[in-house]
Amino acid sequence: MLFLSNIGQVRVNSISPGWIDTDFIEYTRADAVQQPVHRVGNPMDIVNMVLFLCSEKAGFITGENICIDGGMTKQMIYHGDCGWRLDMSLDMKSKNRIGRKMYEKEY
Repeated sequence: MLFLSNIGQVRVNSISPGWIDTDFIEYTRADAVQQPVHRVGNPMDIVNMVLFLCSEKAGFITGENICIDGGMTKQMIYHGDCGWRLDMSLDMKSKNRIGRKMYEKEY
């Protein structure tokens, strides 16, 4: 009966955070640039989603897992993985595409 009495009142969602820097260090070079949003996450990125999910603005969202990782899950490759390296020699002022993916093995 308790379940039936809470229909429409209880929402269950989860958050899957990516690399979240709790020391608030400003990462540069490959650590930051490899991120599609060009920075490492911070705790406020998670807090803001929690506050949104707890608000009435998210009243129609339930049963969801929200990935907050700056797009790294979609990219699925990190600097140094499987011989991949980020070429930092390209224009570092361009926000459209920084660096390029090199799939050559580093020997």
